[in-house]
Amino acid sequence: MRKKVDVVCITLTSPIMIGIYEEQKLIDVIESEEKSSDVLPLIFEEILQKYDLQALFYVNGPGSFMAIKVAYIFLKSLSVLKDIPLYARDAFYFNNNQPIKAIGKLFFVKMQDDIKTEKLETVPVASFQLPDLLEYKDFSKEAAPLYKIAAV
Repeated sequence: MRKKVDVVCITLTSPIMIGIYEEQKLIDVIESEEKSSDVLPLIFEEILQKYDLQALFYVNGPGSFMAIKVAYIFLKSLSVLKDIPLYARDAFYFNNNQPIKAIGKLFFVKMQDDIKTEKLETVPVASFQLPDLLEYKDFSKEAAPLYKIAAV
């Protein structure tokens, strides 16, 4: 019998990170430097052969709009086809609320629940991390990408 797992996807930057969670605990991490559009189908082909997926979680922004769109379309399609619920959370949850590169010297910043862009002279070093414990309550069933953020 295959393990029942949840999968968390962070696809905003390279490397993309996929976390496999059993009973809410991180049991495996898959990383790839390849483009998410190229590698997500390959990674999920292996995951689907090995595990029984219970839920999908992903970072819905802000960040690279193309990366967000690719992840959303892929995961939403998988969600509908396999009847697996899809949940989302903003990227700040995965990087200790650090600024996220937008374009040029503009960065996305989050203050309370408001996400906006700010010009920063010093480029902050922030990396994304998968949580060791998956807290369902921290994610939303509203999984659409964060398109409400102003274009930069």
